[in-house]
Amino acid sequence: MKEKRGIILTGAIIGIIAVLLVKFGNPKNMGFCIACFIRDIAGGIGLHSAPIVQYIRPEVIGLVLGSFIISITSKEFKTKGGSSPFTRFILGMVVMIGALVFLGCPLRMILRIAGGDLNAVVGLAGFVVGIFIGIQFLNKGFSLRRNYSLSNFEGYLFPITNLLLFILLVAGFSMLHFSTEGPGSMHAPIWMALIAGLIVGALAQRTRMCTVGGIRDMIMFRDSYLIFGFLSILVVTLIGNIALGYFNLGFAEQPVAHTDGLWNFLGMVIVGWGSVLLGGCPLRQLILAGEGNTDSAITVMGYLVGAAIAHNFGLASSTAGASANGKVAVFICLAVVLAISVANCEAFSKVKSPGKANN
Repeated sequence: MKEKRGIILTGAIIGIIAVLLVKFGNPKNMGFCIACFIRDIAGGIGLHSAPIVQYIRPEVIGLVLGSFIISITSKEFKTKGGSSPFTRFILGMVVMIGALVFLGCPLRMILRIAGGDLNAVVGLAGFVVGIFIGIQFLNKGFSLRRNYSLSNFEGYLFPITNLLLFILLVAGFSMLHFSTEGPGSMHAPIWMALIAGLIVGALAQRTRMCTVGGIRDMIMFRDSYLIFGFLSILVVTLIGNIALGYFNLGFAEQPVAHTDGLWNFLGMVIVGWGSVLLGGCPLRQLILAGEGNTDSAITVMGYLVGAAIAHNFGLASSTAGASANGKVAVFICLAVVLAISVANCEAFSKVKSPGKANN
């Protein structure tokens, strides 16, 4: 248990920060949500025009910069990339669409459960099933090939881009878009959100926090290290929600959620399966991008474009439920993930893979 203290403490701090961010302005059960926040950023920079989800979320910027700073100071910053970048971009898009059908990333799924949202329990079941499916392909030799060392400048570009975006936010750049109602209009103070992101980014980099990795490692290796972080977030957030009166047990009338169980389940199947193939959950991809992994940066760009597509083409769910277009998109996304799984699996390919996907 001693070696798990760091990941448990990290989970506890994330839980505390998530509850505090809600208290100071973020939507309920959305202290942190990588999918929702990247969706808001996509709207903020004009990639989609959904008026209620447009804002430059400092939490995301903080996650990247926190990871960048701590990886530089600990000499763990290493620029690498070239591992099937376009495939990773497509998987990023698909994972984001699945998340927006569910209305949340794996981290928000945990926060929703801690808030009493039983729809997220259905999502968790789908998430586990998706991870299990992905593991079957890993066991059959799935790989996105090896990556390569690149110049440090290549690795600096993503953190620099995030820093510039934050400067534009603080400066009130007129070409940015900001919601005046809905989830996008609800946010903690800018500097509080940035500091929260910096803290979580640094801690997640040091402990390798990953929601997908926790379940994957338990199934594949009986390794419980990462899942203790998952459980720590859940327990501490639950306690915080009860203490502040945010806990509301049930399916109906949950904040920024819907009760379409099948689509909650299938949306998270996509997220779990796709994230296993990518080597980590959306939070982990942001952390890796901050420490110089350009493949993860490309994956995050896939999330960004996926969010824009989801809202421009009516794929994202609303509190009323999954949309007709979103339901069609779920099956298309499942087909895409299956095709990528088979095409990059040694058991189904005559071409032998030179290396494994990097986590």
